[in-house]
Amino acid sequence: MSTQDPDGTIHIEDDEATGAVKTGAMRWVLGISLLLAIIAMSAVWIIPALTN
Repeated sequence: MSTQDPDGTIHIEDDEATGAVKTGAMRWVLGISLLLAIIAMSAVWIIPALTN
């Protein structure tokens, strides 16, 4: 709930300000994506090196 001080300053709670659910699922998505990107880039580099 937002509140207003007598001097006009408005204070908003964290949950109300973000408007998002903090489940931590995005951390998993970013971690898995990073891992897949590293694997793909390594494959692009290693496979041609082995075939030459």
